[in-house]
Amino acid sequence: MATMQFHSIANAPVPSSSGRTIAVIDPSDGAQYDEIQRGTPEDIDAAVHAARQCYDAVWHKLAPAERGRLLMRLSHAVAENASELTAIEQRDCGKPTRQARADALALARYFEFYAGACDKLHGETIPYVEGTSVLTWREPHGVTGHIVPWNYPMQIFGRSVGAALAAGNACVVKPAEDACLSLLRVAQLAAEVGFPAGALNIVTGYGHEAGDALARHPGIDHISFTGSPGVGTLIQQIAAERHCPVTLELGGKSPQIVFADADLDAVVPAVVNAIVQNAGQTCSAGSRVLIERAIYEPLLERLGRAFEALRVGPAAMDLDLGPLIRQSQQQRVWDFLSDAQVAGIPMVAQGTVVDLAPETGFYQAPTLLRDVPPGHRLAQEEVFGPVLAALPFEGEDEAVQLANGTAFGLVAGVWTRDGARQLRMARRIRAGQVFINNYGAGGGVELPFGGVRSSGHGREKGFEALYGFTTLKTVAIRHG
Repeated sequence: MATMQFHSIANAPVPSSSGRTIAVIDPSDGAQYDEIQRGTPEDIDAAVHAARQCYDAVWHKLAPAERGRLLMRLSHAVAENASELTAIEQRDCGKPTRQARADALALARYFEFYAGACDKLHGETIPYVEGTSVLTWREPHGVTGHIVPWNYPMQIFGRSVGAALAAGNACVVKPAEDACLSLLRVAQLAAEVGFPAGALNIVTGYGHEAGDALARHPGIDHISFTGSPGVGTLIQQIAAERHCPVTLELGGKSPQIVFADADLDAVVPAVVNAIVQNAGQTCSAGSRVLIERAIYEPLLERLGRAFEALRVGPAAMDLDLGPLIRQSQQQRVWDFLSDAQVAGIPMVAQGTVVDLAPETGFYQAPTLLRDVPPGHRLAQEEVFGPVLAALPFEGEDEAVQLANGTAFGLVAGVWTRDGARQLRMARRIRAGQVFINNYGAGGGVELPFGGVRSSGHGREKGFEALYGFTTLKTVAIRHG
């Protein structure tokens, strides 16, 4: 078993005040191989206190260009240590090697992007009455709290914490207990490249203990949360008690809408990748494919062949899919598939779990289902596993009705060569991102990302994220 992992508070390893730990499990074989600290409200309080001291004394006083230089150094350090971070993430999360490495490189890119944005967050001057000059500037909130999920810890850390630090905030991060190790290493790298003590703090532990304490702490000036709608609602209610602003990204049931004139050679690999990436454990996964009836059968046949070719196995084998994160997530997927069987929903095809996959690992073969009723939970709820629901439609109106027919609104894909239809569909679909003849599963670092309705509110990624991590101040100067 590896050396026990500690909180990172004020650039130092700190044990939990409780003396308790949480086992770290390898999803590929179900075995424990490390331990993290089980954080307490006292640990959160220590981290918030360290962040406040750093913010008041050092961090918000740094010139924006200097903050940018520190973030750029951290970007370089992440890139230089990408192989180590890949290995950590691969074992901690069960990601195939190339996916874990892509996450590490994306983290470096987030820090690079926000390093360049630090000194470009400008205010405005506003024409007003004679004798008065009005200007605005953007100020950091102060100390921001970040609750990061287990599916993409490095990427979601980068898009949230990177923007918050660039805007001048000091940060306290509570990662999911299932996926902490890469972020603890990044905190060490931040200290090594010169981040002041307290600018970045990480407290590990359970959501109902450390996460709840972070959301409730009066010293937190803004909360960023990515996770389930239920927990997002609780955090929003807690934050409302003290009027603390929140950014929420709460998942989706994202549709891929394929019209008869689409280029099916481009559609098939994009649709498959959008549901099997990270074993389907992606908030923006394209988990519904809506197919115009004229091409329903031929496209399902092609998708079925692609699904049958997919292989699932241990992360180190670097196959198409690795394991799910934990046994309870595996059981959740099984429950959905059991419901589909009871409802008589036909299965088109499944991939293969390789023989070398340990029986104690948390594996699930990717599964394609057809003729899913629009009201069935498979068409309404987030499975968070490699399960694709296919539904037929006739014409644009029914496609829009189906696309908008869930409580979510995060991402959508539209596949058609008709330029006018592309714009009509983009206008009518209720989602934070719409991809036309491609599907970015969240898109690049530069693209604002977030949802509507039960998918949350606020935006991360791109320059837009910086606005969410600042407040706007208006100054009116009467000079005669």
